[in-house]
Amino acid sequence: MQERPIAGADVTLAASDDGSGIPVVLLHGLSTSRRYVVMGSRALQRTQHRVIAYDARGHGSSTPAPAAGDYGYDKLGADLAAVLDAHGLDRAVLAGGSMGAHTILRLALDEPERVAGLVVITPAYDPVRHDSEERLRRYDTLAEGLRSGGADGFLAAYGLDDRPAALRASIATFLRQSLAHHEHPGAVADALQAVPRSRPFADLHALETIECPAVVVASRDEADPGHPLALGEAYAELLPHGSLVVEEHGASPLAWQGAQLSKVIAGLAAKAW
Repeated sequence: MQERPIAGADVTLAASDDGSGIPVVLLHGLSTSRRYVVMGSRALQRTQHRVIAYDARGHGSSTPAPAAGDYGYDKLGADLAAVLDAHGLDRAVLAGGSMGAHTILRLALDEPERVAGLVVITPAYDPVRHDSEERLRRYDTLAEGLRSGGADGFLAAYGLDDRPAALRASIATFLRQSLAHHEHPGAVADALQAVPRSRPFADLHALETIECPAVVVASRDEADPGHPLALGEAYAELLPHGSLVVEEHGASPLAWQGAQLSKVIAGLAAKAW
């Protein structure tokens, strides 16, 4: 595996490049890092895929944005294009979770020729609810919890009472572990306030113009209410060549199972490439 810093639009991004074959770029979600897309699984590398992963601006080992508000999807999309350029890729298969999902869709709209296929993991952007005061207040509370109390403050603000009892301990462990990998937690707090206020595209019907193969990996609401199943279904329906996968009732979300998620990515990559 090669580790290298990449000059983004106005930041330095920490990235890794591993394996050979069909190029797949992995993008993580808000407040996590590149370690937490396929959860450490190496299934893609073992099946002839070149896997490139990077920490979004302000996350993991990447540097903070110059200003607290510089975490919008215009910047995130430009960073993704810079990652492709730095690795000599004219096009690639893109797989992203939540914030990463919206970033890859943004690039597919802005530069469709660079996107061979999309794996849209647990999308959360809903144009109708985007400006909801309740929704934005939750992200502000998470940001303040992280700033004032670190992982403990973030977890207290996050709250787990609405999650199935059997999953609460594993969710708490995941959150603590992912937060521990950030070199600049204050930048993550800035992102927690800026990203939810940014629109990756104006309207869901924009998805109807994306012509590459795509699969949407959704989660059931019991385990992951922040990424509604109905929204994932809407994304899959609107994408012209989209399909939907979701875990069985009572099972852990596919997005949390690195090996299973890697199979979905590999299947889409074979179709797209």
